[in-house]
Amino acid sequence: MPVLNIIIIGAGLIGPRHAQSVLRHPSTNLLALIDPSPTASTTAATLNTLYFPSLSALLSTPDIPHPDAAIICTPNHTHVPIALSCLDANIHILLEKPISDSISTALPLLHASKNHPELKVLIGHHRRFNPYITQTKKILTSGSLGTILAISGLWTIYKPTSYFSAPTSWRKEKGMGGVLGINFIHDVDLLHYLFGPITRVYAERTTPQRGRDDPQHTAEEGAAVTLRFGSGVVGTFVVCDGTPAPWSFEVGTGENPLIPMVPGNGNGGGAGGFYRVLGTRGALSVPDLKRWSYDGGERSWSERLRVDEFGGEVDREAVPFDLQLGHFVDVLEGRESVVRCDAVEGLRALVVVDAVKRALEGGVPVEVQDVEDLLRE
Repeated sequence: MPVLNIIIIGAGLIGPRHAQSVLRHPSTNLLALIDPSPTASTTAATLNTLYFPSLSALLSTPDIPHPDAAIICTPNHTHVPIALSCLDANIHILLEKPISDSISTALPLLHASKNHPELKVLIGHHRRFNPYITQTKKILTSGSLGTILAISGLWTIYKPTSYFSAPTSWRKEKGMGGVLGINFIHDVDLLHYLFGPITRVYAERTTPQRGRDDPQHTAEEGAAVTLRFGSGVVGTFVVCDGTPAPWSFEVGTGENPLIPMVPGNGNGGGAGGFYRVLGTRGALSVPDLKRWSYDGGERSWSERLRVDEFGGEVDREAVPFDLQLGHFVDVLEGRESVVRCDAVEGLRALVVVDAVKRALEGGVPVEVQDVEDLLRE
């Protein structure tokens, strides 16, 4: 079977991680790395692949195979222009989250993708493929928690000053960076995946720390958010990138090799759950995947809770980026017909983050815009 020629656009933090997945997959070939940075050619050499400063430079070079697909890993505000160029060049897309930096700039990609139905667009909310989330979804789908009532979540961690330094100083600019669009959007997508669409939000800002010392740091640093889902589920979420805390997806699952996992019992980080799911028949903490219930006894607070542990069923060696790429390849080769996180789902997460930002600014609850209504405008 012929291999798929894949290009990586963006040689920053995430691009090389995606490149490793491409190199590991038996059905993909890393055709080239594309980035205008002077250092990107060195990165390409370490990956043993071709280097080009732009997509147009690759496409205009004789005797280079036409790319089948592109993985776009550039700054958020550049996502859509690059994705549109790929669609125009008949190239399938795996686009790193978020889909864009604003709703208005994201919409052209959704309209363009409708005009190119033969081309697949997968938004890179790769945590949908994380084995801890796969097992969580399985437990929820089984109905063993009963009717889901509420979810409580945390994404709390400390980012060093270097994270906001050039060439990624855009991360500290309001509207371009900030913990909501860069990090919380991951959790929003997972909450959608697990519990359905969020329909109303409210938010209170954490006390700024970096902005106090650096006037150029205008992006939000954290917030406490309340959530209402269309299903009737309610939720609370605290997100903050200025605290040395272990309650985050990365620290709990060990997914990111650059962020150490808190030692635990092998079934998820030892700090306990960064998600707590509350149902009428039981409660679940994630990622340790402990289910708490009164099964086998009277349902009463005077009874001892029973705990069932499902963490042992998680394949902790699996790499989510590899699993995401595997799904993408299966879609391109026809073994799967539905993209698990398409452009509509990518926009849905962005719309919620936009609503949270508006709640922060206005100090009032905000109804989340309906994605289908946006697409009809």
